[in-house]
Amino acid sequence: MNEYWIRRRWWEGRTGNSTYLMFILTLLNFILITHRFLIEKNTLFENFMSDLWFFGIIFIITYIPISILIGFWHRKTQWKVELTLKLLQNPMNAKMFRVMLDVQTGKATKEEIEEMGNILKNIEKK
Repeated sequence: MNEYWIRRRWWEGRTGNSTYLMFILTLLNFILITHRFLIEKNTLFENFMSDLWFFGIIFIITYIPISILIGFWHRKTQWKVELTLKLLQNPMNAKMFRVMLDVQTGKATKEEIEEMGNILKNIEKK
């Protein structure tokens, strides 16, 4: 079996786990712990929201809009910073932009241009 295929499945599994499955499990865990220590242990809230399902629904109804607002804020203020840092740390981007600049200024050799073209073609195929 192809090592690249295995590495892609490994990356996809980690992404699915961390992005989706762990999000759901963490959210459920947070609801259960919060209900246990905030509602069941507090007589003030116990009469108001003693049922776990009711608490879970109220929690999700308030949690989703708050998380959307935080995500919107993150996209508007932090996303550019994160993408810039990732771009600056990627050696492939550095090489690609260097070759582009060398082509523009006439400093790139034919071999460099062909090598970059082959790399980009391989990326497009995958």
